Amino acid sequence: MAEAATIPSDLPGAELVAAGLDDLRAGDQTASAAAVAMAAQRLGAAGIEVPQAPWGEPPAHRLYALLAAEDGRNAHSRYNAIVRRMVSFARALEHARRS
Repeated sequence: MAEAATIPSDLPGAELVAAGLDDLRAGDQTASAAAVAMAAQRLGAAGIEVPQAPWGEPPAHRLYALLAAEDGRNAHSRYNAIVRRMVSFARALEHARRS
């Protein structure tokens, strides 16, 4: 399985994934960690080992709660942007692994 250091840095959202993996390994509850935890199954299928999230609620709920606590007014748009970045990363990684 891939470690954060082997994540291709040229893929869209790579910095989000690397930060999220580091945060999950440290047990930190951050937006990046929640985003990576949301995509754990897809990332795992692409060869990236994702640590277990350190909270009991679904990662999508945790992500939204973290964003709402930071800036409730913009939580929805920030949530959607983060999800789009994760999807872009996963698609690009899957494509790169097939090539």
